[in-house]
Amino acid sequence: MSDNGDLTVRKLAMWGIPLSLGVMGLKMVAWWVTGSVALLSDGLESSVNVVAAFIAFFVIRYAQKPADHDHPFGHHKAEYLSAVTEGVLIVVAALLIVNEAVGYLAEPRMLDAPVLGLAINFAAGVINAIWARLLIRTGRRHRSAALTADGQHIMSDVVTSVGVLVGLLLALATGYAIFDPVLAILVAVNILYQGWRVISQSIGGLMDQAVEPQEEEAIKQAIASHAEGSIGVHDLKTRRAGTVTFIDFHMVVPGGMSVRQAHDICDRLEDAIRAVHEGATIAIHVEPEGEKAHGIRVKVVKEA
Repeated sequence: MSDNGDLTVRKLAMWGIPLSLGVMGLKMVAWWVTGSVALLSDGLESSVNVVAAFIAFFVIRYAQKPADHDHPFGHHKAEYLSAVTEGVLIVVAALLIVNEAVGYLAEPRMLDAPVLGLAINFAAGVINAIWARLLIRTGRRHRSAALTADGQHIMSDVVTSVGVLVGLLLALATGYAIFDPVLAILVAVNILYQGWRVISQSIGGLMDQAVEPQEEEAIKQAIASHAEGSIGVHDLKTRRAGTVTFIDFHMVVPGGMSVRQAHDICDRLEDAIRAVHEGATIAIHVEPEGEKAHGIRVKVVKEA
């Protein structure tokens, strides 16, 4: 990630704190004026956003620290820890919602001041939708796992808010107050699913999962088109750590090739790979011909 990208991610993480506090405040006011357990469940999920915003801010600052003696590959994976923590908080929020909603199943009641409460909740949902789209777009562009996870969670909050509004309008239209707690439980199920998604995606990063298939294909094409002079490429490996992608492979060259010639090919390959995968950290192991190929192979395009 570039310095400008780092700064952009840090700024968004910082502004996420006051914005999440404001949205949570609006939703809790909506619950207070209506007494709706569904609106309370929406507010409880937003309280998780507040905690997540604080975690993301501090973790992103730490993850952007340069490599040092104790962490020669950088601190990038700290972002995955933030995302896993957020996923766990999402699950906790869902369990709190279920606990609150079950008590209302036996004695459901209609809403107080429904128009005002729903209007306030709708305004909070619109703010969240705009903010979530910005976080997801920026997080993906700059490969920030923490920022992307935060945006995805807030977007699930938006879906929750829409479902709550629709359900409460249905309860008001039909006169069946039972829709309120039932809807809160359905919201909790959706939140549990979102929490599982955030956790599973982050664990993949912690376990050095390879890049996406389309990204790997672009890397292969860059190698194949710019490895002129070599005999072949094999044992291609990729892994992602936060904002950085690590790529390494073995390149076979004629036994009589000079170190300078092999080095020139490596430089050309590194430039080509970074053109399609900005900021990649690349390691190329040069081997003389005769070595047995293994792992993922790349067919080198020969000069005409």
